[in-house]
Amino acid sequence: MCFLNFNFARLSFFVVGLLGLTVAGCGGLPDAPAEAPASVPGSTKYIIGPHDSLQIFVWRNPELSTTVPVRPDGLISVPLIEDLQAAGKTPTELARDVEKVLAKYVQSPIVTIIVTGFVGPFSQQVRVVGEASQPQAIPYRENMTILDLMIAVGGLTEFAAGNRAVIVRTSDGKQDSLRVRLDDLLKDGDVTANVAIIPGDVLIVPQSWF
Repeated sequence: MCFLNFNFARLSFFVVGLLGLTVAGCGGLPDAPAEAPASVPGSTKYIIGPHDSLQIFVWRNPELSTTVPVRPDGLISVPLIEDLQAAGKTPTELARDVEKVLAKYVQSPIVTIIVTGFVGPFSQQVRVVGEASQPQAIPYRENMTILDLMIAVGGLTEFAAGNRAVIVRTSDGKQDSLRVRLDDLLKDGDVTANVAIIPGDVLIVPQSWF
């Protein structure tokens, strides 16, 4: 965990430095919208990602039921199946794939897969870098807002310039920078500053100059 935090700290320094001019002039940036787009890809169905934990239940075959992690290469290994692609699929899709393979050994297998440890694919994560108490990548949840994100990372450090924070958002191959007012939200309780988050967002919180 210390190693992870260290990496995020270095990433924060690099990203904030790279976008320093943009953040410094954030007064000219558009505000992040209060609501997410009408259609957020992947927000209605959970997509399995590396490091997720999966509970695989094979009806009437307890010896084949198990709990496995998704390897960094996106594959899983379960009884009678050495390697099977899991990342990028929904639990239901993966269950049908497991059934197809097990059908060679078991008559009419019925498989249920439950995700017990959520990480998700990179495209479905939200990242926080810079002056957050615990910079990290967080799995996206439907209807997530910037306040949810701040709770997850433990708020801001005492050196944060919350009202100069920006969301870097990629949509249709185009990257935009959107202004957010974290100080107004967290210190003043201004609920109008609580904006929507979508999968893939990167929140950059710069350091205060004073």
